[in-house]
Amino acid sequence: MTPLHARISTTLRDRIRRGELAAGSSLPSEAELCQEFGASRGTVRSALATLRHEGLIGGGQGRRPVVRDTAVGQPFETLLSFTAWAERIGRTPGQRTVEIARRGASAAAAAALRMAEGAPVIEVLRLRLLDGAPVMVERAAFVEHVGRLLFDFDPDTASIYAHLADRGVDLQSARHIIDAVGADETDAALLGVAPGTPLLRERRHTASAAGVPLEYGEDRYRPDRVTFTIDNARPAAAGAGQELRVRKDAEK
Repeated sequence: MTPLHARISTTLRDRIRRGELAAGSSLPSEAELCQEFGASRGTVRSALATLRHEGLIGGGQGRRPVVRDTAVGQPFETLLSFTAWAERIGRTPGQRTVEIARRGASAAAAAALRMAEGAPVIEVLRLRLLDGAPVMVERAAFVEHVGRLLFDFDPDTASIYAHLADRGVDLQSARHIIDAVGADETDAALLGVAPGTPLLRERRHTASAAGVPLEYGEDRYRPDRVTFTIDNARPAAAGAGQELRVRKDAEK
């Protein structure tokens, strides 16, 4: 049976996505939620903590939670494909593959994959969609023996990461670097923006459990449709490490 706190968070999440709880509006008080769901304050607080971590609500510390302008986001401490992230937040992922090709590694890909510039890699260029709208241009360079597994796979139908995992590829960890870049001609044409439009760029270095580089990715997002949010907190005690979470948030 699904725990009560999970049922509460699911109900509130659905109300937010249907617009019954609009962006900027306050949620019912803890007391009101306790009465509505027949739950204790601890159970209600656990449900609210889930929504807060997902990025659906903000506020707290004695104030009523407020619905945020953005939908749930991806914690970067968890390695998720775009498809898995979109499905987790209740959106419909989509993709249109522009190209899969074997070519020489660029300087950036060669450095990330620890190989000589010009060494063969398998490059993927895809347009990624949320609910049918273009949100991101995905560029990825895989080491050759991994990327070759994509030649017998239709990347328009499912997650590349899921396919590679099913084929035994050990995609264990990733390092994400976030900055901004102007849209080039390809970005502009695919995303429906003017050349030079600022885009959020996420560069990704993916490795196996043994630390062997497998993929270098560069994803470029429309900032009016996807944002990145950084959450941090003070150490609980002197000498404790600082908690830091980064989320990727999809605009509604």
